[in-house]
Amino acid sequence: MTRFVPTLADFAAALADGSHVAIPPDYSGVALAATRALIARKARGLRLVAVPQAGLQADILIGAGCVAAIETAGNNLGEWGLAPRYTDAIQRNELRILDATCPALHAGLQAAEKGIPFIPLRGILGSDLLRIRPDWRVIDNPYGEHDPIVLIPAIRPDVALFHAPCADRDGNVFVGVRRELMTMAHAAARTLVTIETIHEGRLLDDPALAAGTLPALYVDTLCVAPGGMHPLPFGNDRGDDAAVAAYVQAAQSRAGFDAWLAAWLAEAA
Repeated sequence: MTRFVPTLADFAAALADGSHVAIPPDYSGVALAATRALIARKARGLRLVAVPQAGLQADILIGAGCVAAIETAGNNLGEWGLAPRYTDAIQRNELRILDATCPALHAGLQAAEKGIPFIPLRGILGSDLLRIRPDWRVIDNPYGEHDPIVLIPAIRPDVALFHAPCADRDGNVFVGVRRELMTMAHAAARTLVTIETIHEGRLLDDPALAAGTLPALYVDTLCVAPGGMHPLPFGNDRGDDAAVAAYVQAAQSRAGFDAWLAAWLAEAA
């Protein structure tokens, strides 16, 4: 049964240290308010899997010392360039990186949601990634001759973490066209979602909303957090480009990031 918690501190307490956590890209439902709560409680040892690439959320968590490893097809801040804390952690050899591709990450999660141990994928053949991902295995297609295919192991996160527009009181969550959020929830053992608001009425009973609704069956914990993706754009919130630019400038150095983080945490105190 889906559990509603009253505060972001309670929400962050539901995500254990060392968890394998699926997170969405910056254009989807990034739970930034929850990220701040995780940092405030000094979360440690998180193993992130980006679906399929990471951005601001991962960079902040890495800079705050919350992350031990990340599997991703990339980590950058779009028009603002490289993710500075991620880049610094790589250069200092402080972070375990599992290089992947967008199709491979989606495929691995799809294998998990289907309950199968692996899934075949062809496009990686010829890539140097096969040299550094021994868990991606090349076999001969059993239905063809001299037809190699790559097997991607299922990705089964402990937690899917994201932000969504709304949920009803039964715990059904509307994600709209963001199908990667559904895939994350199907693949993960538990799903933690922050939402903008409570939807009065049952989402699954509305034909206009049901197709974009994640059933409560897949949702473990919910917390109402208006503006939970700010400063990234979300819905009617156009975001705050100046705030992101200020972060990028500050995070170029360890001292600058630490000062920015202290101020960011103080905003929610």
